[in-house]
Amino acid sequence: QVQLVESGGGLVQPGGSLRLSCAASGTIFSLYHMGWYRQAPGKQRDLVATITNGDSTNYADSVKGRFTISRDNAKNSVYLQMNSLKPEDTAVYYCNTVRERRGTYFPTNDWGQGTQVTVSS
Repeated sequence: QVQLVESGGGLVQPGGSLRLSCAASGTIFSLYHMGWYRQAPGKQRDLVATITNGDSTNYADSVKGRFTISRDNAKNSVYLQMNSLKPEDTAVYYCNTVRERRGTYFPTNDWGQGTQVTVSS
C-alpha cells in the first residue's frame, strides 16, 4: 500500500489561489499515475485531475483552465495548483494512485485524510 498525505488546504476568497500537495511513500512513486479527487458535503467523490507516469494530464470540465496538476518524482509528490477559485470548489481534496481502464480512471489505494478547501468571502 501507498501512504498518501495531503496538505495545503485552507480558507480563500473567491478568485484566490491555493496549491495542494500530496506526499507519497512506500512505493516507487514514478511508476504510478496519480489523481486528485474532491468531495463536497453530501456529494460523491469526483475526479478533478490526473497525471500519468509520463506526465500527460487530464482535467474535469469544471476545473479546466483554472487548475494545474503536476508531479515531482524526486520528492514523491503530486501537486494541484488551483487558481480563480469559486465557492463551488469548496470540498475536501484527496490524492490517490489511479489506474486507467477504457478511458476512465479508478482509484487504486486507500484514501488519506484529505485537505479541506473552503472558498468563501
